[in-house]
Amino acid sequence: MTPGAIAVLSLSMSTDAFAAAVGRGASHRPSLVGAIKAGLVFGVIEAITPLIGWGLGIVAAGLVEQIDHWIAFGLLAVVGGKMIWEASKPRDADENAGPRRAGPWALIATAVGTSIDAAAVGVGLAFIGADIWLIAASIGCTTFVLTTVGMLIGKSVGARFGKTAELLGGIALICLGVGILLEHLGVFAA
Repeated sequence: MTPGAIAVLSLSMSTDAFAAAVGRGASHRPSLVGAIKAGLVFGVIEAITPLIGWGLGIVAAGLVEQIDHWIAFGLLAVVGGKMIWEASKPRDADENAGPRRAGPWALIATAVGTSIDAAAVGVGLAFIGADIWLIAASIGCTTFVLTTVGMLIGKSVGARFGKTAELLGGIALICLGVGILLEHLGVFAA
């Protein structure tokens, strides 16, 4: 993957964590230290999940070598589509009220929930032979920064901005999947 593609992937994988952080920040104003701690939790978990997915993908890669680019495309398209759907659905009263619990377990559960899609992307990355260590580090660092910033600005910008970021991230993932597919089909060279 090119550095630009890694940057797009990292930003896309971080948008759902950013959206959750904006929502958490909107419901209760965190201190700088609290925002950094939340950023670390989200960043570490978001870096680990693509590694798990990649490991599973490596096990299966030899079995699906002829269609690996279709699988990578499909996974990215599904994850991107889900992000677009989540971003475009209306918020109900409970979501607008923000999270009910703000303790460490609620934070970890939110981080795991927003990183499941990164595991699916990790599977796809195994199929195309991407440098998972660089990509996982990039995703983790980007998520740390965006989550920390999201927590701090959440109170002033509200949850709507997080939805827009998630929508753009979903579109970027679909475009990345199309690019992988077209490259492996020989439509254009990397």
